[in-house]
Amino acid sequence: MRISSVPHAREWAQRRLPRAVFDVVEGGAEREVTERRNREAFDAVTWQQPVGVQAESIDTSIELLGQRLSAPMLTAPCGLAGAVHPDAEPGVFSAAAALGLGAVLSTTATRSLETVASAGAHPHAWFQCYFLGGRSGAEQLLERAGAAGYQTLVLTLDTPMPGIRYRDAGHGLTLPMNYRLGAMARLAPQVLRRPGWLARVARRPSTLSMGNGLHGVPGGGLDRLFDEVPTWADLAWIRERWSGPIVVKGLTRVADAQRALAEGADGIIISNHGGRQLDGQPATLRVLPQIVDEVAGRVPVLVDGGIRSGADVARALAFGASAVLIGRPYLYGLAIAGEAGARRVLDLLVSELTRTMQLLGTPDIEALRKVPVQFDVTSRFGIERQDDAQVTLGGAR
Repeated sequence: MRISSVPHAREWAQRRLPRAVFDVVEGGAEREVTERRNREAFDAVTWQQPVGVQAESIDTSIELLGQRLSAPMLTAPCGLAGAVHPDAEPGVFSAAAALGLGAVLSTTATRSLETVASAGAHPHAWFQCYFLGGRSGAEQLLERAGAAGYQTLVLTLDTPMPGIRYRDAGHGLTLPMNYRLGAMARLAPQVLRRPGWLARVARRPSTLSMGNGLHGVPGGGLDRLFDEVPTWADLAWIRERWSGPIVVKGLTRVADAQRALAEGADGIIISNHGGRQLDGQPATLRVLPQIVDEVAGRVPVLVDGGIRSGADVARALAFGASAVLIGRPYLYGLAIAGEAGARRVLDLLVSELTRTMQLLGTPDIEALRKVPVQFDVTSRFGIERQDDAQVTLGGAR
């Protein structure tokens, strides 16, 4: 594969996709302040590189909720991936499985959870649950996910309603998204400029639909996704119906991390939904050290948002993350070459993580966590200074 980096994949994906589809992947809420903060937080990280040391071998593997991953990465739950490429979620799961990484399927996937589970044969498959069709619909989804072999449940708590996304509104698209061919007809000029994408969709138009619609449940379609949304009060109810680990997603506050522990969550995902929900939230990497310190190792703490390289993965791990979730980068690869493109991007991230660990002289993830790392801020005169309020030294956790 000629994909050389995630930024390269992004540029290539932009050329492959109609602008409306690319903007759905790339865009954030309102003025996209939170999305930019996510990315800028990684740019502000400075290593205190140990020198004169060398790791003879590198082991990127970790144990996470009873599962062994080859690297501390999972593909994030991204809805309606079939609009990017017909390989969609089965292709992403297969790509992750081939590399020994985790994968999380969205309720709003374009393929059914059963189809994805059977196609990917993934040993580290997680399912992200929305209350599609209310509690009765959620119960059906939980039963199906358990029967299909998903080991861990991700409960998203930061989506009581869809965020305002100006890019989508500019194209006349609304949430929940409708990608059916009829709805796309008025976008014909930009679609016709991407004949490869149009040909793929024309051959498999079902990939523009939602795969996990429910039968016999009022409100079992995507148009009723936000009629009844999960809250902290639902965690005990879910625990009675799900035998595996439950991880809560969408936290950016220490108080919510405390609540997650009190409610018996088995893990936490620090996330602002990739900047796609409430604009103006802090960067997830900025709040990561505070929440890691509060949790103090009682449950795994994962993080997503703004990761664009394996070096970014290393930065998150050095600040205390147990693992990271990758979203937009694998969608770029999917847009370019389907499953093969997604696998190439994920493989690049693992390779870049390995190289960063070699440069730091850290043979494994635990050693990486002990490398001193800090945030720097740059003044308007271009002079860097240490941001004392945000410093976290490896090994202090």
